[in-house]
Amino acid sequence: LQVPCALSQPAAGSESRRFANKHSKKALKASLTLGILLGMFFVAWLPFFVTNVTQAVCGCVPAAFFDVLTWLGYCNSTMNPIIYPLFMRDFKRAMGKYLPCCRRTGEPRPSAISLSMRNSNSGPRAATSLKNVL
Repeated sequence: LQVPCALSQPAAGSESRRFANKHSKKALKASLTLGILLGMFFVAWLPFFVTNVTQAVCGCVPAAFFDVLTWLGYCNSTMNPIIYPLFMRDFKRAMGKYLPCCRRTGEPRPSAISLSMRNSNSGPRAATSLKNVL
């Protein structure tokens, strides 16, 4: 007695749909984060650049207005460290790992030696020679 092939296909189909659904949610979240970051960048800096070009052409922009638009751009730079942890789990973990104010209780503090070894590429390595490669 043979088992028909059709019985195993729905299980594979539902697994692939679940896999696709998971990746589409990740892509949607990444698109949302990027859209918010770019949107805030354009809202903050586009008036500054338009005013800058206008000032170069006609010289009719008051200095106080130009200063306000400059500070609006600076505020955008201030918002980035707030936006990234809100939308990116990896960024939030990294902040919690290296900044004492953001660390959860019970998490070990990384030592200065482990950080320097990780960043310097001077950690222990296996001996590499032509004989080992061949």
